[in-house]
Amino acid sequence: MFENKGRTELSQLGEFGLIDHLTKDIKLKNESSIKGVGDDAAVLDFDSKKTLISTDLLLEGIHFDLSYTPLKHLGYKAIQVNLSDIYAMNGTATQVTVSIGLSSKFPLEAVEEIYSGIQIACEKYHIDLIGGDTSASKQGLVISVTSIGYAQEKDICYRNGAKEGDLICVSGDLGAAYMGLQLLEREKLIYLENPNIQPDLEGKDYIVERQLKPEARKDIVESLGELKIKPTAMIDISDGLASDILHICKQSEKGCTLYEEKIPIDPMTYDTARTFGIDPTTCALNGGEDYELLFTVAQADYEKIKHSADISIIGHITDATSGCQLISKSGNAHSLKAQGWNAFKKS
Repeated sequence: MFENKGRTELSQLGEFGLIDHLTKDIKLKNESSIKGVGDDAAVLDFDSKKTLISTDLLLEGIHFDLSYTPLKHLGYKAIQVNLSDIYAMNGTATQVTVSIGLSSKFPLEAVEEIYSGIQIACEKYHIDLIGGDTSASKQGLVISVTSIGYAQEKDICYRNGAKEGDLICVSGDLGAAYMGLQLLEREKLIYLENPNIQPDLEGKDYIVERQLKPEARKDIVESLGELKIKPTAMIDISDGLASDILHICKQSEKGCTLYEEKIPIDPMTYDTARTFGIDPTTCALNGGEDYELLFTVAQADYEKIKHSADISIIGHITDATSGCQLISKSGNAHSLKAQGWNAFKKS
C-alpha cells in the first residue's frame, strides 16, 4: 500500500530524527502553552482555571481499517474524537499530545500524511500539539491522543447533574457515521471479490465524511455560552444515543423518556439505512461515532434553546423508578438498552 514514489524508510531517520522531522514546524498558539515539544515535559499555565484532560486510543483493525481510511483523515479524526471529550465537559480545548506506534510497512511519507491531518485539525480548532511519543509496533498502527483544556469550575458539566423534568437535547443529527461505515464496509467486500470494480460512493459524501472525518462540536459549547445556558449534564455521543443517555441516567440516578419522532436523522442516513434493510432509529440509538453532544437543560431554558437550528429536544428526564424508555412513533413504550460499541465483545 505504501510502496509508492519517494518512499523514505523510518530507519533512515531513527526515532529522534522522526520526531524532529514531524515537529520542526510546530508553533504554539495558546497563551497557556509555556513550553511544548523539545523537553522532558510540556509546561502549561491555566491560572485559576480547572484543567481538563482526556485520552483516547485508536488501534488498527479495531477502531479503523486502512483499506478505506485515508491517513490524513485518520490523523484528523484522532484529534477530533479527543477534543469532543473536552467539549462534553463544557470546556475549552487548547493542547494535545500525540503518541504513535508504527510497523515497518509505514514509510516516512505515510507518517507525514497522518501528521498532516493532525496539524489541519489543530489549526482549525486552535490547538497546540505539545508532545507525545513514537515507538515501533508489531501490532499495526497505534495512535494515542491526550487532549488538554480548561474551564471555570462553575461552568464544568458532569454526567451526574441531570434533574427530574430536565429537557434532553442533542446537537446535529445521529446515525450518519454508522451508515457511512456500513457503506465503506460493503464497498470493501465488493472490491475484495473483484478488484476491478471501483467503489460506488457517489452521492453519499455526507455519511462517508461523518465516519472518516467527524467534527467535534466546539460550536455548540460556544452557542450555549452565548445563550447563557449551562447544561445540567452532558456527554458526547461516541457509543450511540442509547448507551450515552444511559450513562447520564445512571450517574444522575434518574430515568428518561425519549421520543423516536424527535430524534434527528439526516435524510441520506434514513434512505441509506432503508436500502441496507436497517431501521434508521436503530442507527441513531446504537450506531455511535457521531461525536454530537447529548445534554440536559432545565425547563426554564426552553425559551432560550427552542429556536437553536442545530439542537433538537428529544425527551425529558424522569425519576429513577420510571426507568429509561423510548416512545415509538406509534406511541408504544420500549425499554432502552445499551447495544452500541463494546470494546471487549468476543468475536
